[in-house]
Amino acid sequence: MRTLTVFTPTYNRSYCLGQLYESLKRQKNDDFEWLIIDDGSTDNTEELVQGWLAEAQISMTYIKQENQGMHGAHNTAYENIRTELNVCMDSDDYMPHDAIDKIISFWKTHGSNKVSGFVALDAYTDGRIIGTRLPDKLEASTLFDLYAKHGVTGDKKLVYRTELAKLYPYPLFQGERYVGLAYKYYKLDEHYPLLLCNEVLCIVEYMEDGSSRNMLRQYRINPRGFAFYRKSLMELSLASAGFKYRQAVHYISSSLFSRNRNWFKESPKKGLTLLAIVPGLLLHLFIVSRMNRLNKQRGTANDYSVG
Repeated sequence: MRTLTVFTPTYNRSYCLGQLYESLKRQKNDDFEWLIIDDGSTDNTEELVQGWLAEAQISMTYIKQENQGMHGAHNTAYENIRTELNVCMDSDDYMPHDAIDKIISFWKTHGSNKVSGFVALDAYTDGRIIGTRLPDKLEASTLFDLYAKHGVTGDKKLVYRTELAKLYPYPLFQGERYVGLAYKYYKLDEHYPLLLCNEVLCIVEYMEDGSSRNMLRQYRINPRGFAFYRKSLMELSLASAGFKYRQAVHYISSSLFSRNRNWFKESPKKGLTLLAIVPGLLLHLFIVSRMNRLNKQRGTANDYSVG
């Protein structure tokens, strides 16, 4: 059995998925499998991937499912991964030719059952690191503390031990397609740190139809998913009171969008939620106003989360 699974959730991304495929064919180390989760694409993704499967250039598995959103595709991926390690590569990203080799070598040298995996770097197509590098003098940290305490910024690449990543599936809400992926990462943070690896494993090109470009719309049309995510962060043992208060503000706003009459009863932090009522209402009104303006300026965007 191979050591690593590279998994890719995709939805109507046949126009860019080939770049990732070509980068995987160029890898110096073939100790990996590529798992594609097609989340109900209506373009020619299936035809394209079937052609790659026939080429048999790399070890590949293709699974097509009804559309569930990015988190639902992640659930399906984790249900099917059998390798020790896994890493998500989005359909609009690709890997440097030595990325797999760096992952395998780093884990063989430093990996253990005392960590959940390791965090590494993303870069733009011009080679610039996205955000900051990881602290050089720090061997391990939770993902939460890297951003909250150590000043790390920007997207990073996460390589997880599969047996742990399977422990926290994302909930599915009927009619919605979004739950914050960091829910799983922060749950793992409560039990294990991540090793730090200052190597670039992923080249990123943010697309216009990605979730990072359409988050306000995601926020409005997936209120129960967002409310669940905010409640989870309010309960996070690693977080400060100020962080939890901000989550309460967002929780109230999402609850208003979902018209949940039991929002206060369901809050895990009722004192903070009580203090957050006014700013939560103001945030809700701001998002409604902002979305109304944006809807007048442009058409409907792709709702699928690919960030």
